[in-house]
Amino acid sequence: MVPPRYCVPGERLCSLEEGTPGNGTYTRHGSIFASLAGCFMKKSENGMLPVISVMRDVESQLLPDVGATVTCKVCSINSRFAKVHILYVGSTPLKSPFRGTIRREDIRATEKDKIEVYKSFRPGDIVLAKVISLGDAQSNYLLTTAENELGVVVAHSEAGLQMVPISWCEMQCPSTHGKELRKVARVQPQFLQT
Repeated sequence: MVPPRYCVPGERLCSLEEGTPGNGTYTRHGSIFASLAGCFMKKSENGMLPVISVMRDVESQLLPDVGATVTCKVCSINSRFAKVHILYVGSTPLKSPFRGTIRREDIRATEKDKIEVYKSFRPGDIVLAKVISLGDAQSNYLLTTAENELGVVVAHSEAGLQMVPISWCEMQCPSTHGKELRKVARVQPQFLQT
């Protein structure tokens, strides 16, 4: 069985000599393009050119909601915030990641004026966070880690090994024993894999 081919809007599907446009497509310069994200369909009838169409997935995409616990990956940091991609809502994986931001003042509940983003997160870290606002077009979802159960759950050392938490603010490389600062989550049993 051939796995389904997924398309994104604007993707060239084929030339007009190879098929005729159907639902979810448009033509330009002698080619058929996808007008929406979905599954590529090619249907032939009676020796005619096949009809090329793009169908949306039947099941809808789960959206993070205010108060939801999400798992995200840190993409970049600066002095004011960490940019993340939201990968899971609860334990449900998303079909495509959503962008989110963890602002400096939303990292910890105490001593907010002393927080430094680079001492809490690094690019590549996997973080448990909670959605506090749907944000705007630039920042999308606003997230917080200002609870003991929220923060970094997976981080890799400069040696490339997964680090072990040793306190609420430090993780250690099992090989080099080097310590790095992080806002470490106290992981709850429901998030541990057995």
